[in-house]
Amino acid sequence: MSEAAQLDPEDRKIITLARSVRARNSVPEGAAVRDETGRTYVAGTVALDSLKLSALQTAVAMAVASGATSLEAAAVVTDAESTSEEDRAAVRDLGGAGTPVLLAGPDGTLRATLDA
Repeated sequence: MSEAAQLDPEDRKIITLARSVRARNSVPEGAAVRDETGRTYVAGTVALDSLKLSALQTAVAMAVASGATSLEAAAVVTDAESTSEEDRAAVRDLGGAGTPVLLAGPDGTLRATLDA
């Protein structure tokens, strides 16, 4: 059975949310995180002259700003082959080193599950 077929429905949901925000906002990446209570936070890449944040950094910041104290999982939809160390560090800071980061392609197909 493939890794994608084994995805928990809640993990599949955050990949779908990340894919949707990427398409809706026409940004290079979409991301979603799920906090310890099951709430989700969705964001796209922020690319202003004075502020540059990846989609995953933005989603983690939204979770923190909303009072989340931990993360259960994170997802990124991107053309990139991996996530940056900075992205994984943001997830690790809130969720811990074992928090799964789901990396999916633009079509929503899971490519890898990385540890924060």
